Amino acid sequence: MVVVKPYTERILNESISLRKFSKNVSQNHLVWHRDKENRTIVVLEGLGWEFQRDNHLPESISAGDRIEVSAGEYHRLIKGNTNLIVTIIKEGKRQ
Repeated sequence: MVVVKPYTERILNESISLRKFSKNVSQNHLVWHRDKENRTIVVLEGLGWEFQRDNHLPESISAGDRIEVSAGEYHRLIKGNTNLIVTIIKEGKRQ
């Protein structure tokens, strides 16, 4: 089974990548998920997008925001009005 990701990605090194989410992505593809490692998400551009953690209300995100996500923490994106570009920094598992 081939998994289609809701973003395009350019890997800069083993721990840093750039991701672009199209303004045309279906909200159905922006699913709740969790990652194996801690991550910092740095928003480079995008309007109207929101980030939501499990059991929390969505929060608006904009250029310059840094979002810390712990390993195993459920989260998702909510589609905005423009393309969203973020830097993902993988930081390893928290003890």
